[in-house]
Amino acid sequence: MKVSALIALVFTTALFLPVFAQTPPPPPPAEAKTSAMPYVAAAGTSDLYEINSSQVALAKTQNPAVRKFATMLIKHHQETTAATLKAAAKAGLTPPAPVLDPGATASIAELQNASAADFDRLYIGQQIPAHQAALDLHTSYAARGDQSPLRMSAKAAVPIIKQHLAAATKLQTGAMSSM
Repeated sequence: MKVSALIALVFTTALFLPVFAQTPPPPPPAEAKTSAMPYVAAAGTSDLYEINSSQVALAKTQNPAVRKFATMLIKHHQETTAATLKAAAKAGLTPPAPVLDPGATASIAELQNASAADFDRLYIGQQIPAHQAALDLHTSYAARGDQSPLRMSAKAAVPIIKQHLAAATKLQTGAMSSM
């Protein structure tokens, strides 16, 4: 009888615990690693996600280190978007303005709906895989992309993304005050 009561208690408790999916935006399509227009679109989506998710962070976080990280991301990703668009123009391309895909939109909605207690964990939990995907995108395009101006822009973005990834990892491991 005691075992069945314990099982019932565990099952009932599990039903009422909040579930947080920590949904990172999806990785870019494979063709974005070598082809100019898909690359520009994927880089723009990535930057726009970083900017929008970080704007949510500025509105919701109470942690000064997370606030500093979000402010840095907004500034840097605005700069990398401008650099990518400038390189696209130099390559003779006229890409549309960056837009969020449904996955990035869902990730931002998850952040907007997160409780204050869970926000920082979710935000940083999204940033790490998002930056890993961005690092893969820019590194790949820098090595094998089909337009020289965009390859140079991608190469310039790599150290910035590495900096963001290192900072997010520090935040996730608890070194928030040493950013």
